[in-house]
Amino acid sequence: MSWVYLVLAGLTEIGWPLGLKLSQSGQYKWGGIAMAIAFMGVSGFLLYLAQRDIPLGTAYAVWTGIGAAGTFLVGVFAFGDPTSLLRYIGVFLIISGVVLLKVG
Repeated sequence: MSWVYLVLAGLTEIGWPLGLKLSQSGQYKWGGIAMAIAFMGVSGFLLYLAQRDIPLGTAYAVWTGIGAAGTFLVGVFAFGDPTSLLRYIGVFLIISGVVLLKVG
C-alpha cells in the first residue's frame, strides 16, 4: 500500500505548481493559490504515509521524480511550454531513475 501512497503523492505533487501557474491569471488568482496549498498538503501527507515502509531517499526521489516529469508534461501539453529532444531525454532519464529506484 505504501507504493500506492507514494505514486498518489507524486501525482498530487503536480497539482501545486499547476495551482501556482493558474494563480498568475487574474481570473483564477485565489483559486489557484488555494489549489496549490491544498495539493501541497495532500501530497505531503501521502508522502508521510508512504515513508512508513519505503526508505526516505527512495520515497523522496520517486515523489519528486513523478512531480517533475508530470509537471513538465502538463506544462508542454496545457501551457505550450517549449520542447526539444534534449528536454524529452531529460524527462526520460528522470523516469528511468525512478524505475531503477523501485526495481533496485
